[in-house]
Amino acid sequence: QVEQRHYLVSKAVEEVQKIIQQLTADISYKAMRFQAISNSGIHNENIKVLAPSQFLITVPLRGLSGYRECQVRHWRYYTVHGAKLLSSVRDPEELHQWLEVEQFSKSLQQWHEKDVNVEGDLVPAKVLIIFRELVEKSITSCNLSSKVTVLESFSSAVRVAVETSESQVEVELVPAVEIPTCWPEKARWPRCLKRWPSQEKVQCIKSLGFDLLARSNYHWQLCFFRAEHVLMEGLDEDGGCRMKCFRVMRQMKEDVWCAGNKPVITAYHLQTVLFWTCEKYPRTKDWRCFPEAFLRLVQKLHKCVSQHFLKHYFVKNTNLLKYANTSDLDVVASKLAVFLENPVFCLD
Repeated sequence: QVEQRHYLVSKAVEEVQKIIQQLTADISYKAMRFQAISNSGIHNENIKVLAPSQFLITVPLRGLSGYRECQVRHWRYYTVHGAKLLSSVRDPEELHQWLEVEQFSKSLQQWHEKDVNVEGDLVPAKVLIIFRELVEKSITSCNLSSKVTVLESFSSAVRVAVETSESQVEVELVPAVEIPTCWPEKARWPRCLKRWPSQEKVQCIKSLGFDLLARSNYHWQLCFFRAEHVLMEGLDEDGGCRMKCFRVMRQMKEDVWCAGNKPVITAYHLQTVLFWTCEKYPRTKDWRCFPEAFLRLVQKLHKCVSQHFLKHYFVKNTNLLKYANTSDLDVVASKLAVFLENPVFCLD
């Protein structure tokens, strides 16, 4: 059953990727600021499978390079039409930041234009308005209307439903500034004297940089998909059972603890729980015995869900469950508690 589920998800990823690749290639042809997603199979770093029918796909932005961090002078807020707001709406959260076109040593002229730029700031909401229009046009020009539908969104996010041969998948398409040249100041990682991951792996991960996602009106969201991909890739170099634990935990989440199309706990949350547990238990011998290692992970998950608090792995002042529905979290916590009282049935 696990293999069957994995096969269906892999198939859905391939089908969705093919469609979104076609769509973004057309968008890129229409507007060179947007880049087509690559066609590199199920391990494509642009695609994040949050649940079997919920994907997040980042669409790279072109023409911004030579990034450097800067000390922001003051907070600036605008309406989506570019009118300045007199009072500040809110300071950016720990995982968010402003972005000025001057922070790039090279930038396409199009990033200086008023449709995305207000007084030097690149405004994510304005980028999303343009991107949504392009998605709608390209669905028509690529004859994909029978397969892709743009969904109504309460925020500025661009969400589409994609029909695959097996089911419908909801995809959030997120424009992303890829910054492969530096590591952000806000990500104070690794914390000192940690034995996992190794120093070599840390240097490799930091050399991959980070991304900034257009996922809110004013501020760009820090994202570490490439770094997380590398951490996941080499998890069991010592012959441990970390990946097996993760796969079984994901399976249990989808079948028992937190099923449905839009689960309150996603594979991304589970991955974060795994990273924190790997850091706390860095030794090879901690990951030799599957039942023991698996229970440790579930206990950590239960603690986070019960407390409605899961720290982001790289930017530790960020709670990944901050905006989650608390009653949904409590339901998951009680299911996890039931499992922990009598875990044997699953581990046999």
